[in-house]
Amino acid sequence: MPKPALLLALLLVTLPAAAEVYTYVDESGNRVFTDQPRSGNDAKRVELAPSNAMSAGPVAIRAEPPAAPTVAVPHYSLLRILVPEPDATIRDGDGNLIVTVTSEPNLLPGHNYRLYLDGKLVGAPTRSPVFPLATLDRGTHQLSVEIIDAGNAVLERTPSQPFHVQRPSLAQKRNVRPCLEADWGVRPECPLKDKPPEKSDIPFIPFI
Repeated sequence: MPKPALLLALLLVTLPAAAEVYTYVDESGNRVFTDQPRSGNDAKRVELAPSNAMSAGPVAIRAEPPAAPTVAVPHYSLLRILVPEPDATIRDGDGNLIVTVTSEPNLLPGHNYRLYLDGKLVGAPTRSPVFPLATLDRGTHQLSVEIIDAGNAVLERTPSQPFHVQRPSLAQKRNVRPCLEADWGVRPECPLKDKPPEKSDIPFIPFI
C-alpha cells in the first residue's frame, strides 16, 4: 500500500465519526493527512465516504407478557323442572305445590338453585332441589329455575314454564263438605260472615 494511502487508512481508524480530514504537502514534499486545518490555503479538505459502521450498543428485547391461565367455567349439560310438567294443571284446594328440579351433573360445590315464580324470586338460594309453594292463586303461573355460583353469577337457567292452578271456591267446598256448627270460623270455607242465623227453639205464639 502506498505510504499516503496507509496514513489515510490509519487516520480514518483513529478519528471519531464526526471528524474532518485535511491533506497538504510539507516542505520535504511528503503528503500529510491531519484532522487539523492549516493556516493558509495549501491544506485541502478530503471528502470521505459515509461510514457504514453500526452501533454496538445493547439491543432492547421486548418481553411478551405471559399468557393468562385459562379458567374452566363449570358446565351443566341439563337443568330442568321435573314437577310440575309444562302446562300441567294442579288441583289443590289450598293452592299448594312442591316444585322439584334436577341437573346433570348434580349441583357442584359452592353452587345453588334459585327459583322464580311469575318472574319473582321465591325464597333464598338453596342447594335443595325441592321448593314447597303454598296458597297459590287460581289461574296460570310461570316457573323458572337457575343455577348460580358463590358470586351470584348465573351459570344455567331454564326458560319460563307455564302451569295452571285450579282451586274450588268456598261455596264448592261447602257443597262437598258442609259446614257444621263447630266449623264456622275455623275452616276457611266456613267464615262466620257466611254462617246462617240460628233457629230459635221458642215456639212462635201469635198475639191475640
